[in-house]
Amino acid sequence: MKSSFSRIFYTAALILLVALTMLGASFQQLVKDYLTETTFSRLDKDAQIISHLAASYAAEGDASSRDFLLNLDVAANLSDTDIIICNAEGKVILCSDSPFGCRHLKLQINGEYLDKVISAGIDRATGVVRGLYDDSRFLTAMPIQDDTGESPLGIVIVSVPTADTNAVMKKLATFFLNTALVVVLISILAVLAYAGRSSRPLREMAKAANDFGHGNLEARVRVEDSYSEETRDLAVAFNNMASSLQKSEYQRQEFVANVSHELKTPMTTISGYVDGILDGTIPPERRNHYLQIVSDETKRLSRLVRSMLDISQLQDQKGMPDEKKMNFDMEECAGLALVNFEKKINDKHINVAVDMPEHPVYTFANQDAITQVVYNLVDNAVKFCPEGGTLGLTIKEGGSKVYVSVSNDGETIPPEELPLVFDRFHKLDKSRSKNRDGWGLGLYIVKTIVCSHGENISVTSRDGKTEFTFTMPLAN
Repeated sequence: MKSSFSRIFYTAALILLVALTMLGASFQQLVKDYLTETTFSRLDKDAQIISHLAASYAAEGDASSRDFLLNLDVAANLSDTDIIICNAEGKVILCSDSPFGCRHLKLQINGEYLDKVISAGIDRATGVVRGLYDDSRFLTAMPIQDDTGESPLGIVIVSVPTADTNAVMKKLATFFLNTALVVVLISILAVLAYAGRSSRPLREMAKAANDFGHGNLEARVRVEDSYSEETRDLAVAFNNMASSLQKSEYQRQEFVANVSHELKTPMTTISGYVDGILDGTIPPERRNHYLQIVSDETKRLSRLVRSMLDISQLQDQKGMPDEKKMNFDMEECAGLALVNFEKKINDKHINVAVDMPEHPVYTFANQDAITQVVYNLVDNAVKFCPEGGTLGLTIKEGGSKVYVSVSNDGETIPPEELPLVFDRFHKLDKSRSKNRDGWGLGLYIVKTIVCSHGENISVTSRDGKTEFTFTMPLAN
């Protein structure tokens, strides 16, 4: 499997190679076309001048004079070209190679080519001129017209070897190739540096993920300013995910430890009493007493499991659906929940202070769930309210909300404990919790239900009074 580094490197190398190839080919073709067009333009001009010169000497009947031959030789040397003049029959009569004697003299030009030049007025060609030159050439042929404009006197052929142009193109190709090699080398070094730096955070994330998967929950990825925006976002997202998973893992461990702790005492009690009954340690007349204890402990375990299932169901719903809500009177709901604690309230001689509006206060919520919220809060207040203390139940309207408060006298909760009272399995200091009838789930269930309705709950504790207040939507 290819790494990100190799993918970036090969992709960049391929793009660079294709770009250089296309650039080199385009540049070579552009230069070649320019040189070819420049050469032909020069040959055209030279051919035109020689044609006019030859026509002038022919009009004076002196086309083969020494002066014309010398002028032809000078023109060929100045323009660095080869010049051949043929008569109307296509026979070579003059050549700049050797004006007074040349191997080209009296050679015959192909008749078809002669007709082509005369009819077109000019002809450009590139290649080997068989019978005249053995090397490849740029060639321009032009007819020689007399002043009368009648049948041409012949043609002039001006040519130059393509070797010079090919030499320029070869030097240019060599220069471009060397430059391209330098560019490729620099690009490779730059890509290596960039790809290495770009892939480093990915390797670190892979290592951190591997360490995290092997139990190192503290593994994190460094986030540096030099990272690209996408890499920085990925690193931050990874660290946030790791922190969330770490917190979930700690909560899971704490949950297992707390559940194990809460189950250990009743299970030990049940096991001890049952073993005592089975082995005869507990006398027959005391068995019913201890069986009642076993029954109470079993019911406690059943309530614990039911509470945990209720919490799990609420969390799975991720919000109380509207089809499970209804309009109901919050005062009636709270009053019925309070009535359930009449015996406990009387047993502790607790004073109850109720403050509610004289008219019904309706809310839109799940009635059973809100009844459980009030029940748990009142149960908590009765548990911690001292003998002869006061328990308060208040319902108020404010804006679009219903505010329900349950308070009790008693020892003030320390400030450092207040943020923790709604945590799962959290219990207050032992001095405040002398009875072990709870598991620290009541307030956690309360907050879970309230939050599932999109509302809030808060707690205050000062001057010997603790008060829990939650909100619900007002439906009046």
